Amino acid sequence: MEGIYLILVMIVTGGAIAFIGDKLGTKIGKKRLSIFGLRPRHTSMIVTVVTGGLITALSIGFMALISQNVRTALFGMDELRATMNSTLAELDEATENLFKAQEEFERANANLKESKVEIASLKTEQEELRAESDRLKEGNERLEATNSELAAQNENLSGTNAELEATNKKLGDSNSALTADNEKLAGDNKSLEERNSRLREGIIAIREGDITLRAGEVLASGVIRGGRTADEISDDINALAEQATQHLVERFGGDEDTAVWIYQPELHRVIDEIESSGRDMVLRISAAGNLVRGEPVRTRLELYPNELIFSAGEQILSKTYELGDEAQPEMILQDFLTDINHIATEKGILADPLTGSVGRMEGTQLYEIVDALMSAKGRVQLTATARDVTTSGSPLRLNIKVEQKAAT
Repeated sequence: MEGIYLILVMIVTGGAIAFIGDKLGTKIGKKRLSIFGLRPRHTSMIVTVVTGGLITALSIGFMALISQNVRTALFGMDELRATMNSTLAELDEATENLFKAQEEFERANANLKESKVEIASLKTEQEELRAESDRLKEGNERLEATNSELAAQNENLSGTNAELEATNKKLGDSNSALTADNEKLAGDNKSLEERNSRLREGIIAIREGDITLRAGEVLASGVIRGGRTADEISDDINALAEQATQHLVERFGGDEDTAVWIYQPELHRVIDEIESSGRDMVLRISAAGNLVRGEPVRTRLELYPNELIFSAGEQILSKTYELGDEAQPEMILQDFLTDINHIATEKGILADPLTGSVGRMEGTQLYEIVDALMSAKGRVQLTATARDVTTSGSPLRLNIKVEQKAAT
């Protein structure tokens, strides 16, 4: 609106000055006035030029007088330009700060999502721990009930034994006069002993149950590669646990209670140890104790470094034997394999906890070696080499060579 006023003022002012200049020039021309001794025509031109200059000067001056914007445009342009540059710089800085704030906001959102996922995982673990606590509580209650029954049976046995001792003492005092009665009581005593034996066997059966797995028996074994994330290591351990479950299902015919149970704090400890070591490890899942059919299969995790023990074709043992009448081929081979088992165990191959063996030999190979020993006479040399690359967690497979040695 202010611009319209300024235009109107300029039009009015310019028109007025032009009107005055025209009148003045006409008057000067008619009266043939002269300025500075000039001719009238030249004087009229000067008046016209001065009048035009006045129009411009007065218009600009009047607009500058009544408008701050005009004054700024005429006299404050450099300052305005500097202010604009400063404002643009501040705007760029504010825009950059806005982008940084948006990035921080996105990072905060990502951290929030990760926190929510961790909280959900912790809740799941808490529920699993609570369920396991309930199962352990039920198991403790069953054990307490069983202990109470055993205590009652022990008390009954103690009472029966006390009665038997009293009866035996009484029979001993009157043995000379009651020989016939003693024979009868002897029969009764035998019956009581049989009863006591049956009760004792019942107690043992209650304590031991139908043992299906022995403590330390290996259910599954495998190499877990290091240098990976905890999730990847956990997936490999779960896959190994599934192998153990499948082994139990095949062994016990698909019993519902054959699924293995791994103690979660021990699982987390193993995952952390493998992740922090950064190397391949051998993991064994074995029975935590003697397990009775129908009980949950509780396990323990055993962790060993996976190291190279024998290269393919590496000689393990070479030994000379003297064949004779007393030295049977089976005994020689058994002695040779025992020495190999001892050497492999000392070098770091993991032996079976129940049998102590570290390798496997096919039946056909065993028969071939026995036949070769039976065909040989005198001195023979047995040489065993590793068939494949053998590590701490892999079974030792052998190639055994039988050589006839010349008599010395």
